Amino acid sequence: MYSPQVLDHFEHPRNAGTLDNPDASAQVENPACGDVLKLTLKLSFGQIAEIRFQAKGCVASMACGSALTELALGKSPAQARTLRKEALLAAVGGLPPASQHAAQLALDTLDAALDQLRGRT
Repeated sequence: MYSPQVLDHFEHPRNAGTLDNPDASAQVENPACGDVLKLTLKLSFGQIAEIRFQAKGCVASMACGSALTELALGKSPAQARTLRKEALLAAVGGLPPASQHAAQLALDTLDAALDQLRGRT
């Protein structure tokens, strides 16, 4: 059973979609389950000013993508890199152990997007 926060992010995703001309874009697939998460983001004054996600997968993956965008928005790339699985799990009210891979997928996708910004921030 999923928490009310997971269901809210799934039913009312925040920051869904893609950005035109993003400063960074990354897509990562979890080879074990096939879930796919894509992030696009734009920086302004050294902070993540806009961030969007697209997810193809389970309820948990979609909820984690949504919650991750809220956690990363307004942070510098260095601050966004410090986001941890525990914080993301807390933001969605926890996940069953079998679904926690969704949080790691979201963080891996964020890291891949932030890697594209190295030397530009």
